[in-house]
Amino acid sequence: MKYVIMFTSVPVLDRQLSEETRQEDYAQIYQWFQDHGSAIADGGAELEPVETATTVKYGESGPVVADGPFSEAREVIGGFSVIDVADMDAAVALVKTWPSMRFPGTAIEIRPMVTDYSQFE
Repeated sequence: MKYVIMFTSVPVLDRQLSEETRQEDYAQIYQWFQDHGSAIADGGAELEPVETATTVKYGESGPVVADGPFSEAREVIGGFSVIDVADMDAAVALVKTWPSMRFPGTAIEIRPMVTDYSQFE
């Protein structure tokens, strides 16, 4: 079953990491993708910093465009990937090995992907 895993962090905490620690983390993340390549259905992508985000949301007079993600969000999504594993337990076991999980504010949201699109027929 395919799942989207979304890597979240807290930018203010991320900025407290030294450059050396950040580079070490990137090296471990690269290795993580190498080690779990058989479960990666789509490599996904790392996203640009949250300051570059734009949100288009509902407005009573039509769509409203705003800078940033959600106005009160502290955590942001920094990237995503698509994995193909047996079930949610396997997805949880896999993301528990994410190298950045050792840093405060790190979280990974796991969502099953919709595979039945019959509602569009």
